[in-house]
Amino acid sequence: MAVPQSKTSTSRRDMRRAHDFLLVPNRSVCANCGAAKLPHHVCPECGFYRGREMIKKAVEA
Repeated sequence: MAVPQSKTSTSRRDMRRAHDFLLVPNRSVCANCGAAKLPHHVCPECGFYRGREMIKKAVEA
């Protein structure tokens, strides 16, 4: 059976494991405009959150 030559330090072990738990952020659909947005965040496209306008967006002419 293979035996390690020396003990793996906690820093080296944790650096190896660091990428295992990275997740892609979930996306939800804005109820107002249908754009993709992060859940529980104001929509970056229209500025609405839970049916209310939180950020005034400039009207493009």
